[in-house]
Parts: sequence; C-alpha cells; structure tokens
Amino acid sequence: MSLQEELRQVEEDLERMRTEVAEMRRQVGDVGPTDPTERSMMINQADEQENLIASLDARREDLLKRLNEE
Repeated sequence: MSLQEELRQVEEDLERMRTEVAEMRRQVGDVGPTDPTERSMMINQADEQENLIASLDARREDLLKRLNEE
C-alpha cells in the first residue's frame, strides 16, 4: 500500500470513528436516568475510541510528514 493510500484509509477511519464517538456521547446524554453501570460503560467505550482516534491522528501526521519528505 502506498503512503497516499494509507493516508486516505487513515483519514476515512478517523472520520468514521469521530462520527461514532459523537453518536456514543449523544446517546449517553439522551439516555436519561438509567443503570449507572451501563452509562459508565458507554462513557468508557467513547473514551477508548477517543484514545484510538488520537493514535490515528498521530499516524496521519506521520504519513503527511513522510509524504512531504518525498
């Protein structure tokens, strides 16, 4: 896979994941009174996704740097 293809894939993944995290956070706010354990699990899942997004952002920056060096 070329650097450009990899960058495109990372950007697509970032867009998808950001949309998913936003939806998770919205659902936590919309759920209202519910089981605190379930709510906590939803928040933890969103936090984990945001950590993955940060990793993908770093990967994206690395790819951009490498492409600019070519």
